[in-house]
Amino acid sequence: MIKFENVSKVYPNGTKGLTNINLTIEQGEFVAIIGTSGAGKSTLIRCVNGLNNITQGNLLVNDTDVAKLKGKELRQFRRHVGMIFQSYNLVPRATVLKNVMFARVPDMNLFKVIFGLFSKEDKLAALDSLNKVGILDKAFIRADQLSGGQQQRVSLARALTQDTDILLADEPVSALDPVTAKEVMDDFKRINEDLNKTILLNIHHVELALEYASRIVAIKKGEIVYDGPSQNVTKEILDEVYRKEA
Repeated sequence: MIKFENVSKVYPNGTKGLTNINLTIEQGEFVAIIGTSGAGKSTLIRCVNGLNNITQGNLLVNDTDVAKLKGKELRQFRRHVGMIFQSYNLVPRATVLKNVMFARVPDMNLFKVIFGLFSKEDKLAALDSLNKVGILDKAFIRADQLSGGQQQRVSLARALTQDTDILLADEPVSALDPVTAKEVMDDFKRINEDLNKTILLNIHHVELALEYASRIVAIKKGEIVYDGPSQNVTKEILDEVYRKEA
C-alpha cells in the first residue's frame, strides 16, 4: 500500500511541486496520474521511491516511512519498488539479458558485479521476465539494436526481475508511436491483472489513461483535483484539469 498523508514538496528554488496531497493506493490497483506538464505528476511518482524528498507530511509504502530513509536503508528500500523511466535507462552495448539481470546487482558482491558473474537463478528470473513482456527472443541482442518499444519492454522486464509488488512508471510511453504505446500499455495491464502488481504511472496521453487504468488521479498545480474511477471522468473534469489559467 502507498499512503500520502498531507504531503507537500517544495523545491530549493521555492517552486511548489506538491501541496497537501492525501492519497491511498491499495495493493493491485492500476492508477494513472494525469495533468499538464509541470503539474506535479513526476514529482509525486518520484516521492514514492525517495528520488524526491518530501518537505512535509507522511509518506508510507508498505508501512515504511520513506521520508526517514537515508543512505543504505534508502537503497535497500528502492530494490523493492520497480521504476520504469521515459528514457529506458539501459546500458546500450550490453545484451538485453544482462540489462535485465542488472536488477540483481544490488544484492551481489563487488567481485561478481565487476566480472558479471550472475547466478543461474538470476538468469532464469531475467528470462522469465522477458517472457512475460513478450521479448524472450531478444535476450542475446544488444539493447541499442532494439526499437523504442522493445527497449521499454526491457526496462519493464528489469523492474519485474526485482520481484517487487509495486511498479512506478514516469511517462513510459511518451516517446513511442501510438501503436507501440498501446502495446506497452497492454503489457502493464497484463502484469497488473495476472501478477497483482500495483501500477502507478503518470502519462500525458489521456485516452490511454482512461482506457487502461482503473483509477485516475488528476493533478493541477501540485494539488489533486480528481481522484476516482476512470469511467467517471467527464469532459468537464478534463476541461478543468487542462484549462489554462488566464
